[in-house]
Amino acid sequence: MSTTTATFGQRLRAATQQHGPLCAGIDPHRALLESWGLAYDLDGLRAFADACVDAFGGHVGVVKPQSAFFEVFGSGGVAILESVIHGLQEAGTLVLLDAKRGDIGSTMEAYATAYLGDSAVAPGDALTVSPYLGFESLRPALDTAAAHGRGVFVLALTSNPEGASVQHARAGEVSVAEAMVRGAAAENAEAAVAGDLGSVGLVVGATVGDAVRDLGIDLAAVNGPLLAPGVGAQGGNADSLRRVFGDALPNVLPASSREVLSAGPDVAALRARAHETNESLAALLS
Repeated sequence: MSTTTATFGQRLRAATQQHGPLCAGIDPHRALLESWGLAYDLDGLRAFADACVDAFGGHVGVVKPQSAFFEVFGSGGVAILESVIHGLQEAGTLVLLDAKRGDIGSTMEAYATAYLGDSAVAPGDALTVSPYLGFESLRPALDTAAAHGRGVFVLALTSNPEGASVQHARAGEVSVAEAMVRGAAAENAEAAVAGDLGSVGLVVGATVGDAVRDLGIDLAAVNGPLLAPGVGAQGGNADSLRRVFGDALPNVLPASSREVLSAGPDVAALRARAHETNESLAALLS
């Protein structure tokens, strides 16, 4: 995908206005492939991936492939992931690659080049990143994404039980999660002045309960997209989204994988489930 003059935030806003807020996950784990009647091998992975591209490409604004489920098959799996990225983008769908990369110095720079640079084999439109070596350790990814009209989603408040031990910890009066929120808000300040959605988003689980309120975090001030995993099969619903995101609800990008993918392997059924989910989410977030 070539460099574009539009920011990721601008493209994301346009995509969700056209198609709805759903971020459809592509998570080809063993149980799901087998439930589709597919073998857990490269042929099964390819059939699964092709069905998802056919169902979602041009019909869903954003799709989130989970890199690990492709990487487990080695170079052949990575090649299929690359074809998924290209296929979705060619159909006009944004790709958020869920790889959660995070490191320091030259290593983070290499990750940024591999996933967000124009020399990458299959750069996504955005990448999930882990900031737990310090927010500023993400600088190579932040700068590379901004230079090429791409985005990043920074882990902030995850719904796994272990997450709170790190993310709720405080350095003085500020929790680790709030520090990540403030970092993202600072990166999006210029877009806020222009009236645009920022390109630095956060990952905030749809099932984190009262954590945002208890930590005194202002998600609306981020002015960036808020990826909300856990909608549907993991328990996230309308009430939990309102409880977690409050005034920031218009910037939420609800992610659903299992609930949508359970409609497969029929492409038409997958597409219909995605449309139904989008309609219900749009009504909630409007």
